[in-house]
Amino acid sequence: FFFFFFFFFFFQRHFSPAFSSPPAKMMSLSILTRRAPFSAPLASSATAKAKTAAPNISPSPPHTSSSSSSSSSSPSFTTTASARGSSGDDVYLHGHEDAVLRSHSVRTAENSAGYLLPHLRKGQRMLDVGCGPGTITADFAGLLGSDGHVIAIDNAEDVLEKARVHAKASGVLDCITFEAQSVYELPYEDASFDVVHAHQVLQHLSRPVDALKEMKRVCKPGGVVAARDADYDAFFWHPEMPLLDRWKQLYQELARDRNGEPNAGRKVFSWALEAGFKEIIPSSSTWCYADEYTRDWWGGLWADRITGTAIARQV
Repeated sequence: FFFFFFFFFFFQRHFSPAFSSPPAKMMSLSILTRRAPFSAPLASSATAKAKTAAPNISPSPPHTSSSSSSSSSSPSFTTTASARGSSGDDVYLHGHEDAVLRSHSVRTAENSAGYLLPHLRKGQRMLDVGCGPGTITADFAGLLGSDGHVIAIDNAEDVLEKARVHAKASGVLDCITFEAQSVYELPYEDASFDVVHAHQVLQHLSRPVDALKEMKRVCKPGGVVAARDADYDAFFWHPEMPLLDRWKQLYQELARDRNGEPNAGRKVFSWALEAGFKEIIPSSSTWCYADEYTRDWWGGLWADRITGTAIARQV
């Protein structure tokens, strides 16, 4: 099995058809952290419950996440491993070509942000950082309802246009504002949002702690900052394949050469602490590519990425 571990702060994975025969698992880690109110002490306890999200969209792999709920008196930071760039300073290694969006576009709030869903309420105001093609964003907008609103940001105008098209097709365009912004300099007032979310973004940033500080700044006291990211060193497969090992090594070298951190998932908790969060709820999830269809899908899209997208041009 290819096992990919996502830490909320998240990470992600991919590869080529030549490597699609072994099953694979991927894991992600998330932390949910609440920001303390300005005048009240942090809640002293929190209750947690495990949640398994049903794999309802092919070819999304089975996804298991854990989530926690805390006292409403303090804001929370959720992280899970996975990332997309949304900074004006950093270069997004993957680019937004079809081979990349093919995987991004199967992401939903359920299979990629299940740990956050218990904290969403009708009428909330959300900031979605690094929204990409907007499939998760559109789901959020539907969950928040007509009285809620999502501001979705990315640093690439071309992918924002794809997100607008998807939102219109989903009937939620009126509930979302799409903007090209940098996560390092958010143009929003302090305490503007009930929820701030980033899916697979932190791994691509050269200054993830600065990004989290800015996300914390715009989150209301008692609100939630949620982040999910992947951890490439936590990807594993059977049987062992030297070419897959070389792919993982090459990708990590490229990511670090661009000042990213491909093993962001394991670091999100410490980044959150450094950013000043006090109440942090970590969780993890695993994506497994074990049947012929999902192995071919994952292997095929990574074969295309590593040979014919922005990644290939940077090798």
